[in-house]
Amino acid sequence: MSLIAVTGATGYIGGRLVPRLLRNGHQVRVFTRDAQRLRDIPWHDEVEIIEGDLEDAEAVNRLCRGVALVYYLVHSMSGTRNFAEQEKNCAAIMARAAKHQGVEQVVYLSGLHPQGQLSEHLASRVAVGKILASSVDTLVLQAGLVIGSGSASFEMIRHLSDVLPVMPAPRWVTNQVQPIAVRDALHYLVRAAQLKEPVQGVYDIGGPKAYSYAQLMKIYARCAGLREPSVWALPLLTPRLASHWVNLVTPLPRTLASALVQSLQHDCVMGSREIDTLIPAPAEGLCDYPRAVELALEKIEADAVETTWATAHPLSAPAEPLPSDPQWAGRKSYSDVRRATTTASAPELFQVVQRLGGDSPYFAFPTLWKLRGLLDKLAGGVGSRRTRRSKSTLALGDVLDWWRVEALQQDRLLRLRAEMRVPGQAWLEYRLSPQENGETELVQRAVYFPRGLWGRCYWWAVYPFHGIIFPATIKNIVAAAEHDNQQV
Repeated sequence: MSLIAVTGATGYIGGRLVPRLLRNGHQVRVFTRDAQRLRDIPWHDEVEIIEGDLEDAEAVNRLCRGVALVYYLVHSMSGTRNFAEQEKNCAAIMARAAKHQGVEQVVYLSGLHPQGQLSEHLASRVAVGKILASSVDTLVLQAGLVIGSGSASFEMIRHLSDVLPVMPAPRWVTNQVQPIAVRDALHYLVRAAQLKEPVQGVYDIGGPKAYSYAQLMKIYARCAGLREPSVWALPLLTPRLASHWVNLVTPLPRTLASALVQSLQHDCVMGSREIDTLIPAPAEGLCDYPRAVELALEKIEADAVETTWATAHPLSAPAEPLPSDPQWAGRKSYSDVRRATTTASAPELFQVVQRLGGDSPYFAFPTLWKLRGLLDKLAGGVGSRRTRRSKSTLALGDVLDWWRVEALQQDRLLRLRAEMRVPGQAWLEYRLSPQENGETELVQRAVYFPRGLWGRCYWWAVYPFHGIIFPATIKNIVAAAEHDNQQV
């Protein structure tokens, strides 16, 4: 089999595509900004990893060297003012590198869109496809809402339906959209690697049927065993207000909510089924939306979610990891350190620590943590509803609420980096050390680097709450580990 390159391998789709390509016998080279983020991925040792940025022409050329097919699966969902220009620049660099290195085929996953005026994000995706196609044969697959466990579209529908029995919504809630199950999107992507000749063209992909967004929420509720929400289409809700509403009610941050809301302003359905002449549908047929919802819920219940939108979007993340202690000299910092010893072993204790933010949210004062998440949401941050990929285990890059796993050493260390809106940078760390007497010491450390006067004011404003929450948290973690130990 020829060598295949995948950009966006740490993303929602890319993270699922790579293992399927490997199972089909392909050699795979992946591109990532941070190779360390792939450390805990099961297929890590089966791929070649190129570390770099898509704006780095030299790194992109290394990615394309000796490659027959490139999957271009990256697009910005950020709110930066110049994201469209950045996307065009990255596409141009990829197009030049692909042509120079003799790449035969590029496969680009874009978005379904209507004719005429497009949102900035959809227009950017269309522009990227045209730039790629100007230099090398490019197969553009245009998909609408991708429905699967952990997808941004599914999480938006799920949380809106779970939380709101009555939903005031913009008029676009009656627009027609044609969702596609993630397994079907992957089917088309995988089969693209089996085409005998390079293809230049744009093809729509989607499920067997279109629905209004209101119908999507009602069907989800039925599949989840919930009461169907009552959806009221109100003409006064602008896209901007709707974005704030979605940000507040769902785990999606405002920038991502805004991009999704903008894409729903018009009907987004397949213009044709020409894709069937190029890549036939799966032998068992395309998965309809109700079945896609059922499959997603089954994955969540079985704790078997492969990838999530949150892991793929490090939004509002600090630019650098926690500096080592000797480098703190000359920098203002605050810390809260707590210690405890337990008869539980390090593996038993680590299993409990990994459950932070899951079914046992922080082990102490859950209402205060939820309040902190709500305040972050109101400030436009990620809040406390980002869904964990797994209920029981963590991996590098995973998210839980407003935290991202920055460092992870099994049975020894868990360090979480805050992605909430604060005037500074914050981390929460747990270190486990076996003692000579057979006990295990647990060190819980919160570290904060303030930014300016407001950063210092913030620390002292929350300091009284730390004095209540942090001692109870470490105490309850130890108690849970000892309880689990006694049950064995």
